[in-house]
Amino acid sequence: MDLTSLHEENIQVITVQEQRIDAAVALAFKDRMRELTEGGARTVVLDLDHVSFIDSSGLGAIVAAMKNLSPDRRLVLAGLTVAVEKVFRLTRMDSVFGLYSTVDDALKALRG
Repeated sequence: MDLTSLHEENIQVITVQEQRIDAAVALAFKDRMRELTEGGARTVVLDLDHVSFIDSSGLGAIVAAMKNLSPDRRLVLAGLTVAVEKVFRLTRMDSVFGLYSTVDDALKALRG
């Protein structure tokens, strides 16, 4: 699973460099997220701009990544495509995660 990470102040931005988060890659996604977020920033922004498809396994993997963070840390999502955002809204997971149109929008809101 190709994920890239960069840090901005006390915010970590992880970008998914894949088009799909589905059953075929869900385990690799969870493992890679655990590696990248271990002992990291208080807030993690998951950039899903490249992701055009997510299934229930992918959704579960993102929830697992959130739960893997300590209670004083949070995971927010940015750059959701129309199809991916629809999955989050239909499953009401948009009430669990903060959703932002772009990474820049997320960074502005989180810094303010």
